[in-house]
Amino acid sequence: MDARRSLSTLAAVAMTLGVAACAAIPPEPTATSIPPDGDRPVVAFYGDSYTLGTGATSDAARWSTIISADRGWREVNPSVNGLGFINNRTVFGEGDLPSIIIAAEPELVFVTMGLNDNFAYERRPDERDRIREQIGIDLERLRDGLPEARIVVVEPFWYTDERPESVEVIIGWVREGAEVIDADFIAGASRWIEGRPELMAADGLHPNDDGYAVMAERMDAELAVLGL
Repeated sequence: MDARRSLSTLAAVAMTLGVAACAAIPPEPTATSIPPDGDRPVVAFYGDSYTLGTGATSDAARWSTIISADRGWREVNPSVNGLGFINNRTVFGEGDLPSIIIAAEPELVFVTMGLNDNFAYERRPDERDRIREQIGIDLERLRDGLPEARIVVVEPFWYTDERPESVEVIIGWVREGAEVIDADFIAGASRWIEGRPELMAADGLHPNDDGYAVMAERMDAELAVLGL
């Protein structure tokens, strides 16, 4: 799919297949939900396909693993294809990603959610307020469940040059949620691979290895500013 294809076409594809070409399944614990052995800091990632690394040739090529390896962090990454704060989500509470992350007891948490909620925003306008509410609920659960952890909330990623109104709206809600829990907020991530079709995998929806390398470089620079 060409990155410049009209948003209406992209939205139609997303409604049929989901951005991550994944059915609406509840997140379940995976091997990456358990911290690797060792005594280095545990870092958890609450995200969707762009954090899971869909489109990369291996987990080692995804941005989360690159920055974790560079810093000696023990990565916990139970991210789920197609997941949003409400999009493609059937589990709220025990057994969902926030509960899995809390159980891992990380010292640092990255929240990179929100991309897929743009599709819920478009096709379910009566539930737009629910997206905003669930952002707050999830972030407050992480803060309450991990009172000593540092939380870094990242502006939701985006994947086409065209940006529907919902992108900025949801970015605003995520930023607002980060402020409420006194989390760090990384702005600008929705534009990190904008206008770079060579950074996209063959599916036209996800980054390729080069794309994830660029995301890792940009994230690395932002973390340096935060002292991480």
